[in-house]
Amino acid sequence: MSDTLKHECGIALIRLLKPLEYYKEKYGTAFYGVNKMYLMMEKQHNRGQDGAGFASIKLDTQPGERYISRVRSIAQQPIQDIFSQINGRINKEFTEHPEYKNDVELQKKNIPYIGELLLGHVRYGTFGKNSVESVHPFLRQNNWQHRNLIVAGNFNMTNVTQLFNRLIELGQHPKEKADTITIMEKIGHFLDDSVSKIYKDLKKEGYNKQDASPLIAERLRVAKILKKASKNWDGGYAMAGMLGHGDSFVLRDPAGIRPAYYYKDDEVVVVASERPVIQTVFNVPFEEIVELDPGHAIITKKSGKTAIKKIIEPLERKACSFERIYFSRGSDAEIYQERKELGKLLMPEVLKAIDEDTENTVFSYIPNTAETSFFGMIETVEEFLNYKKTQAILAGKGGLSKERVIEILSERPRIEKIAIKDVKLRTFITEDSSRDDLVEHVYDVTYGVIKPTDNLVIIDDSIVRGTTLKKSIIKMMDRLHPKKIVVVSSAPQIRYPDCYGIDMANLESLVAFRATLALLKDHDKYHLVEEVYHKCKAQVDLEDKDVKNFVKEIYDQFTPEQISNKIAELLSDETVEAEVQIIFQPVENLHKACPKNLGDWYFTGNYPTVGGNRVVNRAFINFYEGNKERAY
Repeated sequence: MSDTLKHECGIALIRLLKPLEYYKEKYGTAFYGVNKMYLMMEKQHNRGQDGAGFASIKLDTQPGERYISRVRSIAQQPIQDIFSQINGRINKEFTEHPEYKNDVELQKKNIPYIGELLLGHVRYGTFGKNSVESVHPFLRQNNWQHRNLIVAGNFNMTNVTQLFNRLIELGQHPKEKADTITIMEKIGHFLDDSVSKIYKDLKKEGYNKQDASPLIAERLRVAKILKKASKNWDGGYAMAGMLGHGDSFVLRDPAGIRPAYYYKDDEVVVVASERPVIQTVFNVPFEEIVELDPGHAIITKKSGKTAIKKIIEPLERKACSFERIYFSRGSDAEIYQERKELGKLLMPEVLKAIDEDTENTVFSYIPNTAETSFFGMIETVEEFLNYKKTQAILAGKGGLSKERVIEILSERPRIEKIAIKDVKLRTFITEDSSRDDLVEHVYDVTYGVIKPTDNLVIIDDSIVRGTTLKKSIIKMMDRLHPKKIVVVSSAPQIRYPDCYGIDMANLESLVAFRATLALLKDHDKYHLVEEVYHKCKAQVDLEDKDVKNFVKEIYDQFTPEQISNKIAELLSDETVEAEVQIIFQPVENLHKACPKNLGDWYFTGNYPTVGGNRVVNRAFINFYEGNKERAY
């Protein structure tokens, strides 16, 4: 991907269903869960590199024994840092206490991090400070085991202010106005309330406080707590939590915006943000890993009993399409095929752009996430060439010479690795305020394979801001002196901000929006900007359910092709000699390629929750007023 785009986080939850001695005997270590968690987090590092966190709970400990461990990091390699700390502590204990090595009971009693319930999180900081205090899991502590709450999630709420105000109405004094704290305190409030009610019932039944404690764990209804806590949530989320006594849950939003998958056998219950992570780490078949339904939670009691419960009435399914285009690991069987299909579906427009002159066209891709779509694109080129060869041979009616047939059959797609990304250079220059010349060299190119008569077709998975395309990629491609540069995006035009966890919070940074504004000026229609502003302002005090997305009116004035052409104009300055054309995936083709993930609000403005329209209108107001604040 040419534009840097911070996005969703990743979660991993493991519940070991057997005693730790079982894993020691079968797998050679009681730290089986810790080792698996390391692998699950490492294989989701694509989802978050700003920070990582780990928490574990030991079941059935004695009073006075520590049963919750947590470690978080914002080091340059946070996952490595976390598990270096964990392994360092374990090795220190084994060195100082050799008697622990073969005694699982002593290990559990004396060594932190070992446990039956484990939660991991990798984070991209899309908003707020990237401090260790911002890293999940978050911990809400209490001397009552049942009231200890650990939360980590892949989520973003559009209505944090309303949720925060409701906590104040409940008499709370939250320490921070952040969605993670707000959500945790909301769950915590109803957890406390439930524990208190159960205790009162037990007291009436004649139990004292000590005897009541294990019975509270049995009677606690996690689903009921989640139903009350999530009643007014508006956003995309996969929310994971652990209670101090050993219950756990993962709840998915009712539109299925954020992903969650689970697997269960007689040894483990596992939940993760991505399916291939579970498939690889636990070596289980694709078919045995289940997608958690929208609005549902997977709940595992301390006893090990696991159930899928409907918490919120599901909305129309609008799973994030960007997961399929870019975010998720391409090793997922379905995602791999979908990305190839995205490349295939673009080829009719690409062939039109090069006048079907494949002989004088070089095909390449922006490393590395566009590679799979590139494969699909090339398969279609090969199909086109096979048809072309067949027609040429048939036209010869058996009169072609051997040499001519060989000539016809020898044509192949010209595939070259043109763009080479210099990661170290990018890291070096990110904070340099006068960096245009350096930015140009973020990508290098392969020389000697492009002729002045050649077209150069290069595919990227998406074009968000267009900064790297303008300042680096197109200029470097132009140094090869092609006749024409065709930049192909496997995603449609990104026109609207996201409010569910992707770092696209304002409009003016989106190149499609800037291009549309330029077109309004060109066609003497810029007065529409002020008109839309006033329509947005008029909705500020409306209920979210009554708010409409008036920003669509800005885009409705022009065809997608007009906007694409203007984007090409904006991204190629007067120093670029080659003709530049940009081709975007049509939205209908995106749906065809990714039929299960129809969440397309960044492209269409059709937000899956009522809070989305408020956010996009606020983003437009902020743009018009020159306000750099986030829209939610």
